[in-house]
Amino acid sequence: MGVPPLGGRIAGAGLLTVALALSGCGGSSLEESGGAEATGDVKIGLLVPLSGVYAPLGQDMRNGFQLYLDQHGGKLGGRTVKLVTADEGEGPQTGVPAAQKLVTQDQVAAVVGIVNSAVALGVRNLFDESKVPLVIANAGADAITGAQKSDYVWRTSFSNGKVSAALGAAVAQEVAGGKVYLIAADYAAGKEMVAGFKSTFQAAGGTVAGEKYTPFGKTQDFQPYLSEILASGAKAVYSFYAGAEAVSFVQQYQQFGLARKIPLYGTGFLTEGGVLKAQGQAAVGVKTSLHYSTELDTPRNKEFVDAYQKALTAPPTVYAVQAYDAAAVLDKALTKAAGGDGAAVVKAFGEIGPVDSPRGQWSFDASHDPQQPYYLREVRAGGGAMVNAVVRELS
Repeated sequence: MGVPPLGGRIAGAGLLTVALALSGCGGSSLEESGGAEATGDVKIGLLVPLSGVYAPLGQDMRNGFQLYLDQHGGKLGGRTVKLVTADEGEGPQTGVPAAQKLVTQDQVAAVVGIVNSAVALGVRNLFDESKVPLVIANAGADAITGAQKSDYVWRTSFSNGKVSAALGAAVAQEVAGGKVYLIAADYAAGKEMVAGFKSTFQAAGGTVAGEKYTPFGKTQDFQPYLSEILASGAKAVYSFYAGAEAVSFVQQYQQFGLARKIPLYGTGFLTEGGVLKAQGQAAVGVKTSLHYSTELDTPRNKEFVDAYQKALTAPPTVYAVQAYDAAAVLDKALTKAAGGDGAAVVKAFGEIGPVDSPRGQWSFDASHDPQQPYYLREVRAGGGAMVNAVVRELS
């Protein structure tokens, strides 16, 4: 899925396990974590799903991170990387122990990855207390860089509320005073996405025609909800779905005849990567907001897309770019930290300045989120496949 399930904190027993493991684990220096000298090796953990429903996202992230290493001689900050890869699996029951092993047993200098927001929230204390930097390359829960912000947790992906908020004013302008129906999967990420969109949509004068949340992971027949949309008199629809639900929703939206009558908008995960390929022609015309598209017409992105396709014989996704950029910021930070400990690395994160990324230049904001451009994309047929054409940058 584009945005994984977002849950609360892990059960108390899980937190106790982490706490016990940390009782003998202080903040290791880079020397202790695999880098004997500034010119030696550095051990980095890559925590991504290698099995289960999120495995395709994990593979994209692994590919993006590895491409950066391949382009830089296998080094970050001038040090040869010893990469330790762990399987996040589908949730905290597998992701938390995997993270714990990377920190306490493998003694990595930093960890990159995490698709599932529940995993990210569940390991927050592990990284904060062990003083090991964590660079999240997907999980979008607002609390990660909000209520549960840590000096040691940074993000190169997005915050749920921000990526959806980028679209609100544009939809209000395009529907010209018409009402918009809001529909999303009924879990925390879905509600954060809708809340972010609604905040900017209503601030720009937009009116909500209705708001519905469908049972997450259980809804296969969207016809009853599509009937409600048609009856609402909405002039457009904003939706948040990802993975298999995104495929089903977009295909049924087209089959029900709504695509010809009511424009469909969504957060970019609605039409990203393998999801768009599965949707096929049904997705044509769908507009989304996201911080990346393969169709960005910049020299940096063209170079990246060509290199990725040459290495992997497939187009890159936003998930690959987020992990690629995680390697880039680690490269910069480890150069500045020069053999220091985790505190020196996270201090360097705040000082690295703009990142020259395939998505466009971005930098960390005060919340440790990327301050980045967002794009209005529209699905079009191009080169024998569906692509997310870039309409314009969103303000």
